[in-house]
Amino acid sequence: MVTSLTRDAYERRMERAAAVAAAEGLDGLIVTPGPDLGWLCGYHVTAVTERLTALVLAPGARPRLLVPALERPDAEAAPGAGALDVTGWRDGTDPYGELAKWLDPKGRYGVSDATWALHLLGLQRTLPDSGYGGLSEVLPMLRAVKDAYEVERLAAAGAAADATYDDILGLPFAGRHEREVAADLSRLLVRHGHSQVDFTIVGSGPNGANPHHEAGDRLIQDGDMVVLDFGGLKDGYGSDTTRTVHVGEPTAEERKVHDIVREAQQAAFEAVRPGVACQEIDRVARQVIKAAGYGEYFIHRTGHGIGVTTHEPPYLVEGEHLPLVPGMCFSIEPGIYLPGRFGVRIEDIVTCTETGGRRLNTTEHGMALVR
Repeated sequence: MVTSLTRDAYERRMERAAAVAAAEGLDGLIVTPGPDLGWLCGYHVTAVTERLTALVLAPGARPRLLVPALERPDAEAAPGAGALDVTGWRDGTDPYGELAKWLDPKGRYGVSDATWALHLLGLQRTLPDSGYGGLSEVLPMLRAVKDAYEVERLAAAGAAADATYDDILGLPFAGRHEREVAADLSRLLVRHGHSQVDFTIVGSGPNGANPHHEAGDRLIQDGDMVVLDFGGLKDGYGSDTTRTVHVGEPTAEERKVHDIVREAQQAAFEAVRPGVACQEIDRVARQVIKAAGYGEYFIHRTGHGIGVTTHEPPYLVEGEHLPLVPGMCFSIEPGIYLPGRFGVRIEDIVTCTETGGRRLNTTEHGMALVR
């Protein structure tokens, strides 16, 4: 049974967000429908339309949520609604003028990345001397450090993805289309508690050399390496795991490449600890693969953050100097991709703790043989 967040928990999130914004020199935040709005106050807009919905957070002020009048009952039923003031605006009136009443005409605000241009342009016309920056740029770490509640939600999502992997190993691969196996993954994720399936990558044989291959009509054959990368949302938090399996007996080279990726993934995991720069985790994984002679075939970053979305800061990539902090959760997913032949990727979600890393995926890293 999942325990829901309380009104007080949402209030603390909104207070912290306003304080972080002020520390970064912002006059506040304007949050529109999307993951930030749900995370901050628990209001999830199921059908986003041209009607403006916006949460305004400013230091020292009570949070305010502007919604279309016909959606006000839904907003007031959100778990964090008791910690904010909800105002409805009616069709035929000016929502930007209403929102502007809560803002500094010359203020600078962080705005949700998913805000429609329609709304931002409308606000800029109303307050031409105001300034705005996307949250991913001005407050990239707003959701990056998870509390204990969030880590355990991510762990539960990871366990569900692990159960999905265990189940898929018992199903046939050879002679079936990639899309059929992808459908099995989707079905199993839902069976194990996911409310949303975001991706089910099944890259067989040469298709495995494309990290984001869309499962298609290729028939999986005996002798194929198959990359399985899948995940989605369970109780509002993401899963994302990758394992590479083989149909029948692998060749010596296939085993070698798989072992190199497994070594790189393990080395990167062991490098996780507070204070280590994000780019260092990428460097550790990359060095293992480079030393084995496959450096040019590792063609993406080592990892990305995960939370209420499956991709979010922090990013484990060269040039990211941000230090790891306990509570950060991210993927570690090195890979080798040999064009026209096969690919290998191994991915776990990991959280940084006070003493090192904790894996949120626990299925075996060894190459599983399927039929």
